[in-house]
Amino acid sequence: MILATAGTALSTAALAIAALMLLTWLLSLALKNASIVDIVWGVGFVLVAWAVRWRVDGVDGRQNLLVALTSIWGLRLGGYLFVRNHGKGEDYRYVAMRRHWGPRFPFISLVTVFAFQGLMMFVVSLPVQLGQAGTEPGVGWLAWVGAAVWGIGLFFESVGDWQLARFKKDPANKGRVMDRGLWRYTRHPNYFGDACVWWGIALVAAETPVGRWGLIGAALMTVLLRRVSGVVLLEKSLGKRKPGYAEYVARTSPFFPRPPKRA
Repeated sequence: MILATAGTALSTAALAIAALMLLTWLLSLALKNASIVDIVWGVGFVLVAWAVRWRVDGVDGRQNLLVALTSIWGLRLGGYLFVRNHGKGEDYRYVAMRRHWGPRFPFISLVTVFAFQGLMMFVVSLPVQLGQAGTEPGVGWLAWVGAAVWGIGLFFESVGDWQLARFKKDPANKGRVMDRGLWRYTRHPNYFGDACVWWGIALVAAETPVGRWGLIGAALMTVLLRRVSGVVLLEKSLGKRKPGYAEYVARTSPFFPRPPKRA
């Protein structure tokens, strides 16, 4: 029974993600802007959460908690990226890809951008899928620990984004390194918060035996943020564009918050 329910959750998520990414790809062709995939990233998890909730019967309290935590995070992230990117054109990464591949870019982007992000979304969202499939035990202390970790993550992510946006609005800060607020303790409070959000969601799911497989999703999200598309990729660009960034790197933790090192 549990395996059948988990299979329904997995297949429902896979179909929802495939449909979303295909539609997003078609829209990107019409707009000539592949950057919209970044906005859809957070919203996609919300779609997965609600689709599985609709198809799968589980413990109502846990299902509602997982859907609520995922929806708040995903809608906030999608809304923030929409406001931040609106009117700025296509991101430089996709512009470079478009120049490199020329007329082949539409089909290359379908595989390397949209299908790849869809696959990552499927794996990362495993706790939202499998946590809803578990039928026992009921919601207990581990779920509330997970909700607390999620809350810490949302704080770091949302406050970090707000502080950075406010810093960039001030013309006096043009070309300067953001090293205030949460950015004084970690070079990427938003990425640290993102990881905490998903470890929190994974802990909620881990109360059930089948939901423990969702820890894979939180681990993948952390690796992506820390080693693949997050810290490493961004800092290569910032190191070239921001005077004084090397000094900031030397004194500030790359991920986990801690007091800055003394000069």
